[in-house]
Amino acid sequence: MPIFEYACQACGHPFEALVRSDTTPECPKCHSTQLEKQLSVFATTSAGASAAALPDLPSGCGACGNPGGPGACAFR
Repeated sequence: MPIFEYACQACGHPFEALVRSDTTPECPKCHSTQLEKQLSVFATTSAGASAAALPDLPSGCGACGNPGGPGACAFR
C-alpha cells in the first residue's frame, strides 16, 4: 500500500494515509473526503554518506522552505 500526503480542503489539516486502490481516504480530523493530494518529498543517501555530508533542509515543510508550511508553496 502506498503512503500519500493530503491536505483537507474542508479544515486544512495536512496528513499522510496508507491508501488501497479500492478505498477513498478521509481526513482524520473532520472526516471530509474533499482532499488535495500533496507533492511528497523523500530522501536518499548513497553508500558511505555521512550526516555531515548531507545538506541542511530549509525551514517550513521541508520541501521548498516556504515559511507557510505544507501546501503553502506554488508546488502544492
